[in-house]
Amino acid sequence: MRRLLSLLLVLLPLGSWAQSSLSEVWVPDLGNGTYKNPVLYADYSDPDVVRVGPDYYLTSSSFNAAPGLQILHSRDLVNWTIIGAAFTQQLPPARYDLPQHGNGVWAPAIRYHRQEFYLYYPDPDLGLFVTKAKHPAGPWSTPVCIKEAKGWIDPCPLWDEDGQAYLVHGFAGSRAGFKSVLAVSRMSSDGLRLLGDEVLVFDGHDKHPTIEGPKFYKRHGYYYIFAPGGGVATGWQVVLRAKTVFGPYEDRIVLAQGKTNINGPHQGAWVDTPDGKQDWFLHFQDQGAYGRVVHLQPMTWQNDWPIMGEDPDGDGTGQPVLTYRKPAVKGGPQPLATPATSDEFSRNTLGLQWQWHANPQLGWHLLNGSAGFLRLYSVPLPEGYQNLWQVPNLLLQKLPAEKFTVTTKLTFTPRFEGEKVGLVMMGLDYAALTLTSKAGQVHLTQVVCQNADKLTPETTTAPVTVPGKQPLYLRVAVQEGAKCQFSYSLDGQQFQPLGAEFTAREGKWIGAKVGLFCTRAGKTNDAGSVDVDWFRVSE
Repeated sequence: MRRLLSLLLVLLPLGSWAQSSLSEVWVPDLGNGTYKNPVLYADYSDPDVVRVGPDYYLTSSSFNAAPGLQILHSRDLVNWTIIGAAFTQQLPPARYDLPQHGNGVWAPAIRYHRQEFYLYYPDPDLGLFVTKAKHPAGPWSTPVCIKEAKGWIDPCPLWDEDGQAYLVHGFAGSRAGFKSVLAVSRMSSDGLRLLGDEVLVFDGHDKHPTIEGPKFYKRHGYYYIFAPGGGVATGWQVVLRAKTVFGPYEDRIVLAQGKTNINGPHQGAWVDTPDGKQDWFLHFQDQGAYGRVVHLQPMTWQNDWPIMGEDPDGDGTGQPVLTYRKPAVKGGPQPLATPATSDEFSRNTLGLQWQWHANPQLGWHLLNGSAGFLRLYSVPLPEGYQNLWQVPNLLLQKLPAEKFTVTTKLTFTPRFEGEKVGLVMMGLDYAALTLTSKAGQVHLTQVVCQNADKLTPETTTAPVTVPGKQPLYLRVAVQEGAKCQFSYSLDGQQFQPLGAEFTAREGKWIGAKVGLFCTRAGKTNDAGSVDVDWFRVSE
């Protein structure tokens, strides 16, 4: 295992891409000193945040997607941009060169220690890993496996004032055979080795089933473990505290849905402002096809217990706020910012919003920034192909809001029969507008696949013959409830609907994603391609 994990990653260059535009569909900063939730209306699942000076850095679960462990930056916890990712190739390659839906990087933790950033993450089938960097945008070191274990998940470190180091983690019942308990281990001071002495410190079966995702802190002589209980969609935020690191721990629910419509508010990060006068908690909310979006809650302390959100009845359990005043920032309001969505392909690197559905391979794409297009080459379909669930070269991004429209301009240049290009809304169910080379023509259809994870076949509308080797515009308009209508245009002005309305569905532990693909059925040496002029997300 250790020899395998010593393989070098393909690392992202520092500052390889910069965001150029503000979202047209969701801006949480209301411009009047307040914000609205969610502050990240996208699937940044299991978020963790660290503050270093005036800067906040956020990471989240990335599962099988690459680049993985995306890093976001903010100065005020409201305006966020993507600045990098910890790796472009997930290890080991033999496993992650193929789609591994729901596997890979689960809930991570990001910390700053001795002038270095540390990222701890679990692979539920392989163990616990750590990677380090001098700058959060990268480059990050090759991940080191600090514990080979099946079912150990959600690690988070704590460096104590006396120089001792510890790691808290949970267990995945699907792999370990048990769950709903948390453990603490001693760790080397450099954070790269566990020293044994694993101790179960809390059992949540009775009061907080499926307790997981722990985050480790210390304040006023108390050791705190923040952890979600009760399940992803319906749970609550638990805080444990003890005077010694191995317990015994008291427990309290500090955030729940209450009288709001914010289901399952839990799992996230406690941070303070640079002056130490304000505390805040970022957490996710499961929104089905839209994924686990991120909310920001004010946080106060009462008798050394945190209260998150607002507490109208004064019982110590808060409920989420929908709008609130922004965190205090030295120097005044920060510029409006949102994670990138649209891409004009005017650089020689992909925008950091893009992720492949498996480790990307040389020969999948070419970026011509000076000419302003992305070329996707048709990649052979995998052995035993049934549907897109099996395809690694899906280039996708998170859904950016409840309602939005994606339009892309592209030119398909096939060379062989059966080459295919598509704009896809991907999940456990998926739908796509596809262009297929057939009998010297290009056929446009809508395909739909229900229960794609079970490898069910696609259904297809009657084909529409469209011109090949000239620009075509594909569009999907998403309405409330993740209802999607696909359409196309020959001139970019008049769009013709194609196919029935499709309701997007989440993927395996992730929200639905939207993006592009290019495939071919044959193994012929060399093949056709599609040139994508732009990919735009609008109202």
